[in-house]
Amino acid sequence: MGRTVIVGDIHGCFDELVELLDRVDLQPDDLLVSVGDLVDRGPAPGEVTGLFRERPNSIAVMGNHERKHVRGIFSYAQEITRLQLGDRYAETVDWMRTLPYFFENDDVRVVHAAILSGIPLAEQRAAILCGSTSGEQELAAMFPGTYWPEHYTDAKPVAFGHHVTGPEPMVLDGRIYGLDTGACHGGNLTALCIPDFTIHAVPARTDYWSIAKRAWQLPVLQARPWLDLTWDELAEAIRRYARPETQDWLDGRADWAAGLRARFPAMAAEANRLAAELTAEQMRAHPAAALLFQARAGRLDETSLARKCRTPRRTIELIDALGLP
Repeated sequence: MGRTVIVGDIHGCFDELVELLDRVDLQPDDLLVSVGDLVDRGPAPGEVTGLFRERPNSIAVMGNHERKHVRGIFSYAQEITRLQLGDRYAETVDWMRTLPYFFENDDVRVVHAAILSGIPLAEQRAAILCGSTSGEQELAAMFPGTYWPEHYTDAKPVAFGHHVTGPEPMVLDGRIYGLDTGACHGGNLTALCIPDFTIHAVPARTDYWSIAKRAWQLPVLQARPWLDLTWDELAEAIRRYARPETQDWLDGRADWAAGLRARFPAMAAEANRLAAELTAEQMRAHPAAALLFQARAGRLDETSLARKCRTPRRTIELIDALGLP
């Protein structure tokens, strides 16, 4: 009968994962279990998720980072992962939706973040198991000033991740194993092998998250929905994300936005001209019909046009509809 090999938070550190699995001499009949957080912060989320999807006898539980992707809750780390995965992103998220919130066998329980004693795993709140913000807040209210493992009294061992324990795993009372040793931050990637409860680790090659935060600034900015921001939102985004390494590109965005808004007088003039020349039937068939009827009613000027052109996309659509170069 094979072992159960439980790996701490991987966060896209594929090279370290391969090295660690070599270190533990993973065999085909060994069950490979991830405590979750396969993705975000590290360089190779596609390769990590691919290994767990393609290798038979493998399980990953839902981490808070997978849950963010599933629920469309994006911060910088999720935006980077979406770009890293590219065309594979949607189907990878579909796979994440299938992940369980816990794993349990005769020897051990595995969750991503936390577990409450005396409650069957199937009855525990998903937010607590995976470490979402609401789950963390609930735990803090239950155990003020302390950490949940200090209150775990069930006999069965539990392995988890989520909170970086430092370069070494947390081991309490031979039953509680915190396996997030900060691989993506330049720490270690750690595995617990059962039934012997032996621990193995490999060092990360670098602080991947520090590198990623700098390297992906411009690609993430370029991928933002600039066409659909309002003018005020666009100006705020340009101000907020100004950095020496992105300033030239953001200056270009500002010039692009100013150029579009500078078209308002010509757009209003063209709409008024067409409204004066076309018949009502012709205007109804025109792609800018609503604008033309507003002009014919004498209610179109640059101010009212600006209200209609609240975003770059809408402005470009109306420029095209009016046939302006």
